[in-house]
Amino acid sequence: MTSPLAAGLAVALVSLLAVVGPLVGLSPWWIALIAGLGLGGLTLDAATFSGRGGHLLAEALPGGEARLRRIAIHEAGHVLVAAEEGMPVQRVLIGSLACLQAGLASGGTTELEPPPQAKLPLEELRRWSRVLQAGIAAEQLVYGASVGGADDRALLGRLWGISGYDVETAQREQRRARREIEQQLGRRRQELEGEAQRLLEAAPRLGRRPPGLEPTAPGEA
Repeated sequence: MTSPLAAGLAVALVSLLAVVGPLVGLSPWWIALIAGLGLGGLTLDAATFSGRGGHLLAEALPGGEARLRRIAIHEAGHVLVAAEEGMPVQRVLIGSLACLQAGLASGGTTELEPPPQAKLPLEELRRWSRVLQAGIAAEQLVYGASVGGADDRALLGRLWGISGYDVETAQREQRRARREIEQQLGRRRQELEGEAQRLLEAAPRLGRRPPGLEPTAPGEA
């Protein structure tokens, strides 16, 4: 689906041109052409890139590596903690292009082996709490704040809810897990940044498509 923000900006731009254009001598034909191109671009973006065309361009531009590095830091946090917990990682995708190639409308993801059952015992929930919050904790460690992780938090909330624990217990255990992984990643920051760099170097971008990347355990680069 086309981004509501992008669609809103396009409508606002067309409206502004309709008002200001005649005042500066801009032909109505040019206004119609610009409007058509803008709306056509949004339609193409929605049909071809799932509304993430702007993200693809941003990641391909010279400043795009900084954007991708933040995603790589987030996913590297998941990879390191999952390895520590003995939780298999199926694949790691960095950037909008990698996700679109996999049929996902996302900027990055770490796919874990699903739990064997929906209702999990307490110790398993603690493990999932550490792994799912590791991306947020990694961003917080490196950047001082986290901009990703909404899907991680939502999944974690569902796991606790399905397993029958009350909100107070779930929140207490998640806070405990968060403190544990913050300390763990703080001690392993060099490994975290090394794994993030490996993921970043393998991330495909427009005009550069390296071979597929399989996650490895820390130290196996």
